[in-house]
Amino acid sequence: MTTSKTSKTVFWFEDGKRPNVADSLDKEKDITLHRLTFKGPQADNWGAMSAAHVYCITSTRQEVPEEYQCNAALLARCPDLLAVSTSGAGYDTVDVAACTATGVLVVNQSGGNADAVAEHTVAMMLSLTKNIPQTDRYLRTARGTPREKFKGRNARSRTVGLVGLGEVGSRVARICGLGLQMRVLACDPYLTAEQCQARGATKVDLATLLKESRFISLHCPYDKDTRNLIDSRALNAMQPGSFVITTARGGIVNEEDLAAALKSGHIAGAGVDVWIDEPPPLTHPLLAFDNVIATYHTAGVTEDSRHNMADWNAQQVAGILRGERPPRLINADAWQHFMQRFERIFGLRPQ
Repeated sequence: MTTSKTSKTVFWFEDGKRPNVADSLDKEKDITLHRLTFKGPQADNWGAMSAAHVYCITSTRQEVPEEYQCNAALLARCPDLLAVSTSGAGYDTVDVAACTATGVLVVNQSGGNADAVAEHTVAMMLSLTKNIPQTDRYLRTARGTPREKFKGRNARSRTVGLVGLGEVGSRVARICGLGLQMRVLACDPYLTAEQCQARGATKVDLATLLKESRFISLHCPYDKDTRNLIDSRALNAMQPGSFVITTARGGIVNEEDLAAALKSGHIAGAGVDVWIDEPPPLTHPLLAFDNVIATYHTAGVTEDSRHNMADWNAQQVAGILRGERPPRLINADAWQHFMQRFERIFGLRPQ
């Protein structure tokens, strides 16, 4: 395969994360990297973007202004864009259908922070069932309450229901099933019963999962099918005294409905790492509950996961610019169109 003489260019907007894909791409000698800022001159930004081949974009909606999200309008202004690579597992900032129609590959870094998110999920689950947040606050602020008030429950032998059994969900299943000897149910439309069993869970439908689980944990993508998936109807179908943990994406759990279920006492507690607005306002109703563990989309934020996602991202980008099919391709239907465009732009046939 001969070497293309066309310069291969990538652009990335500073997102404050360290390390990041730009740091890793600096090691690639054949790639020109444009480090941009959202507050930089628009003419300079679009000048770099309009001629670039790959857009490295953060996964979080609130971190990317609308005009710089990868949608049809942006694609029209970037005629040679071949791929968009997100910084994490999510791709809320990317219009996948528009990319597919244009022959632009969409890739993510699914699995790069899976250990971190799974560990955070189980930490929330155990903290909730043992009333750790409540007793911590009490010991710091008051006296006179008997410790029986903070009596919790063991996790062993109880049922956890996982909505989504991908990279994160399968790790949670393993920790809960093998480590805590819990019964693990999973609802995942993309997996067979045999595949779920191989990942440590019993496949059920959502109604069964809600009815039989003491803990519900969300590990599915955010899209039109999962928006407000856990609403008042779903919450009311859960056992009284159940717990909800969401570390997937804001908007899968209806926040107002969850607050109402907590207020009524039907739901015993919740662990919320992802929000519709991040960070949520200080007046958010969920922040008023002592039995809610609230974290700031930090489940996947560890030193280990940051290194994984930066390196995996750079490796995929470099591979795409060599014409290689990426390992974490979201829109496989775009591949044939991408190959035609790659050959037109670089004069080379992808591998």
